[in-house]
Amino acid sequence: MSRKPNQRARPSARPTASAPAPADLDVTIERIGADGDGIGHAAGEADAGGQTVYVPFTLPGDTVRATGLRRHGQGLLGSAETWLTRGPDRADPPCPHFGACGGCALQHWQMGAYLAWKTELLRHALLRAGFADPNVAPIVPCAPASRRRMDLAARRIRDGVVLGLHRVRSADVVDLTECSVLHPGLTALLDPLRALLHGLVTPWRHASVVANLLDSGPDLLLRIEAEPTPADRATIAGFARRHDLPRIAWAAGTEGTEPVSLLRAPTTVLSGVTVTPPPAAFLQATESGAQAIIAAVLSALPDRMPNRARIAECHAGCGTLTFALVERARVQAWEGDAPSFAALRQAANNAGLAGRVQADLRDLARQPVQAKELAGFSAVVLDPPHNGAIEQMGPLAASDVPVVIYVSCNPVALARDAAVLREGGYRLDIATPIDQFLWSPRLESVSVFRRDRR
Repeated sequence: MSRKPNQRARPSARPTASAPAPADLDVTIERIGADGDGIGHAAGEADAGGQTVYVPFTLPGDTVRATGLRRHGQGLLGSAETWLTRGPDRADPPCPHFGACGGCALQHWQMGAYLAWKTELLRHALLRAGFADPNVAPIVPCAPASRRRMDLAARRIRDGVVLGLHRVRSADVVDLTECSVLHPGLTALLDPLRALLHGLVTPWRHASVVANLLDSGPDLLLRIEAEPTPADRATIAGFARRHDLPRIAWAAGTEGTEPVSLLRAPTTVLSGVTVTPPPAAFLQATESGAQAIIAAVLSALPDRMPNRARIAECHAGCGTLTFALVERARVQAWEGDAPSFAALRQAANNAGLAGRVQADLRDLARQPVQAKELAGFSAVVLDPPHNGAIEQMGPLAASDVPVVIYVSCNPVALARDAAVLREGGYRLDIATPIDQFLWSPRLESVSVFRRDRR
């Protein structure tokens, strides 16, 4: 098992920033860092002056010859050219693209050791926030081939189109032919999408394709540099019919999105409520991950709440949590993205929930909900973007809300934000890690913070 993630390297005399990096080093890997790289020191440490060395795609117990070393923070970053010894927890990666594609960093790690490391990411984030001996629940795993969202880069080349994810630490694109993470309903579109993009009349060099697998089928957004021609519109409509895609939208620059093909309403059901998300809307990465998040959030609330109880929800999106929360109490939901807010409000109205769900459009980074606005709420639930919700933490910490439930996809942001809650008098009840970003260093979690009534 690896040491604690993000543990500081032992003190050593480091060369000056202007000192050249060594050509090659034999490095013994001691642990896995927060970015999924193996971290170790040169054998004997004399050659590297005790510096920390980062080597992607290595594992604890490996000794490798690292080449191409270059400065990386206070240490060195290199590539493993030769394995001198291999650690005990190595597994065979299931994907032929592993090692080139930047989507997965840890397919080569046995699942037990990998999940233990993910659990430690959350535990150490909470330790850094100042919570001693945090109560971390068993991690919830998610299966391969279940990711229902993809965001792929496309490059036009002389003979066709390259479509896939970026190479590790590179702007180059790996041309994906298969993926061990994506749902088969999305993987099946890879080759047809290459042909579609190659056949477009509109001149382009760089593009991207975002797809959400909804209950009604894959919902596509093409981000391309120029407007589609009439011929392209006909081509896209034919593509949608052949592959039974409810909607294909197009975005050129910053002008917003335009539905180029609409066969039927692109819909998905969230806790029994039918929602029509905007193109490329934020949805939880996997269905099982979404259900695990909902279960962890609801478990922090009483099964029966008073009739007048209210829950405040920040960063509500299209309603992934809103429509689960409304089964327990009335919900005041805030969302800053206008299309997502519109989808949430329309879904609530269509479901006859206008009296139970109050949705408001509000940029919470610029206009966080203040402590006085939170008076009388039984709980606050927030699911902020990757960089967290630091602007909202001060007002939350100053409030009298008895329960704060924080859904996070970034342990670093969670550590920073949770520290503010701790300083404001909140204690950690329980935190649940959820591995819906399989084989990547990202981690979803639900942390429950409570305070006694003042």
